[in-house]
Amino acid sequence: LSAENKKFGNKIRSTSKSFKFIINEKDKCKDKTPFLILLIATTAAEILHRNSIRKAWGNESVLSGVEVVRLFMLGFENKGSNDVLLRESEQYHDIIQQDFLDTYSNLTLKTLMGMKWVASYCSGTRFVMKTDTDVFVNTRYLIEKLLKTLSPPPQNYFTGCLMQGKEPIRDKKSKWYISEEEYPGKKYPPFCSGTGYVFSGDLASKIVNASVMIKHIHLEDVYVGLCLNAMGIQILPPPSHSLFNIYKVPFSPCRYNNIITSHRIQTQEHIIYWERLPKKNHIC
Repeated sequence: LSAENKKFGNKIRSTSKSFKFIINEKDKCKDKTPFLILLIATTAAEILHRNSIRKAWGNESVLSGVEVVRLFMLGFENKGSNDVLLRESEQYHDIIQQDFLDTYSNLTLKTLMGMKWVASYCSGTRFVMKTDTDVFVNTRYLIEKLLKTLSPPPQNYFTGCLMQGKEPIRDKKSKWYISEEEYPGKKYPPFCSGTGYVFSGDLASKIVNASVMIKHIHLEDVYVGLCLNAMGIQILPPPSHSLFNIYKVPFSPCRYNNIITSHRIQTQEHIIYWERLPKKNHIC
């Protein structure tokens, strides 16, 4: 474990402070083994985004005969009360929340919460996707054209928009700034953009276990890459470069019919784009 990680200058240090669930959905998988779990990072204020996603690509009955589980992941906010979120949770049963502060620099904790949830309550799931509320996900394409073609079901499978040979950004004005103290390495190991990556269910517990040994950094997607790298797990590039997009893909029904992710999506666009995707018999 340590030799690989020293190569990227990330010191080994246990950071396994455990946070408690304020809202949990322990029984979500009690009587089913999902094909896919959607872990969607969000904040309390994004209620309209969540509602749009529930009606669109995040609908759990998106494909008949395929078990999909949707979970929105949140931390805790000091301002205001948690009551509105608790009511939303009672209505939809698709929210998990732990007692870490819900900030950009705690996105790694948010993702690890989702991974721990999968490992603890739904470890039999075939696949997991982690994404954000400003990302459109063509779940139909993801399931039918990518995941269902993987036979037999893979282990140690991880794919998305692959980033290779990236260097840490030392410019303090950048959103992705990281200090040499936090990450002394000259390069990052391969990782997938946090806008949307997909992995086999077995990896959730493996990443959680590796995270106990690997010093946390606040860049969530890079951190998951560090965990994979420490375990010697290679990220697979997606079958086509145009599937996972870190920018906004200009909308057309046929174009969105053949991608998995598009970024920078406005609240209502989730529904508008989803409803305009071609129906089965439409020829693109």
